[in-house]
Amino acid sequence: MKHRIERVCEVLKRELGQAMVREVTFPAQLVTVSGVDVTPDLKQAHVFISALGSPGERRRVITTLEAHRVMLQKELSGRLAMKFTPHLNFHLDDSIERGTRVLGILDELIEEEPNE
Repeated sequence: MKHRIERVCEVLKRELGQAMVREVTFPAQLVTVSGVDVTPDLKQAHVFISALGSPGERRRVITTLEAHRVMLQKELSGRLAMKFTPHLNFHLDDSIERGTRVLGILDELIEEEPNE
């Protein structure tokens, strides 16, 4: 059963990304679907969005997606053969920023290390 959920998540991620490119204009420079988590009953989908830009632009990306949620769900229901189209819940994914911060800290530590 777990493999089914993983396949559904990947298909939703791909189709949602394509629908967003076709249908929605964003204030941020680059917006991508970084991941989708679906509940076991397939009725809720948590969509994680990565966006480049200022914090205000990133918040407006989520607002824009929430405004287009019904249209995106309709688009998904037309393209996917599922009994239920999951309700989309959008979240900002800040894992890229956290990863960049950690790499920066590691670089600083390497530079501070005394040469032997």
